[in-house]
Amino acid sequence: MEPFRTLLTATVLLALAALGGLVMAGMRFAGKDYPPTALAMLHGVLAAAAVTLLIYAAATVGVPGLAIGAIVLFVLAAAGGVFMNLGYHWKHEALPKGIVVVHAAIAVVGFILLILATIAAHG
Repeated sequence: MEPFRTLLTATVLLALAALGGLVMAGMRFAGKDYPPTALAMLHGVLAAAAVTLLIYAAATVGVPGLAIGAIVLFVLAAAGGVFMNLGYHWKHEALPKGIVVVHAAIAVVGFILLILATIAAHG
């Protein structure tokens, strides 16, 4: 396993997760209390797969420091996602817009760091 391919794979997975996140955020701000369960679960599974891959790469082959920063931010964003899912979505309650925004902002900064790390690893 080489760091660049691993980072690129994680970047693609997270880009797909981000598309789902944008759709869900758009739904929330358009007035829907919470997204369809299947979309929320797909978003979480794609993001979790990417973060798991990043953590594995960091522990085995090593990744640039920016990727470590991205991992930390993605774990924080994941905590917010789990909080929204278990605290609101599963209870069929409206997701707090503030938490949606903070969750997205943390994930976006992490994604930017991951893109920069991927570019740096490409050399």
